[in-house]
Amino acid sequence: MDAENFLDPRQSAPRPAPTTWLWAIIETALGAILLWMVARSVPQGEPLIRGWLGMFGLIFLLHFGAFQIVSLLWQSIGIKAEPIMSAPLRSASLGEFWGKRWNLGFRQLAHQLIFRPLHRTIGAGGAGFLVFAVSGLIHDLVISLPARGGYGLPTIYFLLQGTGMTIEHSRFGKRLGLGQGMRGRTFMMACLVAPVFLLFHPWFVMRVILPFMRAVHAL
Repeated sequence: MDAENFLDPRQSAPRPAPTTWLWAIIETALGAILLWMVARSVPQGEPLIRGWLGMFGLIFLLHFGAFQIVSLLWQSIGIKAEPIMSAPLRSASLGEFWGKRWNLGFRQLAHQLIFRPLHRTIGAGGAGFLVFAVSGLIHDLVISLPARGGYGLPTIYFLLQGTGMTIEHSRFGKRLGLGQGMRGRTFMMACLVAPVFLLFHPWFVMRVILPFMRAVHAL
């Protein structure tokens, strides 16, 4: 997604460390194990658990595994191709998670098309909140529409993330230390995890993820 740096011959990337390759391979293997073995072993009577395990496996297999390996392959020949995930669990705040570590491909696109053109007009806070609103609509398009249900729930999830960011960056949030340390991590996890069923709602798990898993397991 960062074509400017990727295509710039003046940019170069250092060769990836062996440990980086190792972690990418481990995460790919973990995703495959979750998707093809662990999720498959869950009884048919627990479809939501089966679906969630398979979905986690798919995320590890692609976002943390295969996409990371592709990035490392480019970096190994000197091309600056940053991975889309940058150790998100190391985040100390909600702002760091969404702004610097999670799905950096979308973050780059949203920053260029939404945040940068609007932040001087409506302020950084307003532009940032609008990014979350648009992200919610996009996730509704790719999650709720194929599932034919749960409309609006992913949008609500991302509006909650925008609200959390607003609180974190407010004077009140700064006084409470919500942007750093243990309080920052606790607040981040509460915002991310507590409403996550709004994002990956049961309609999506039952009508999209489980049929996908049946097709994959049949291969």
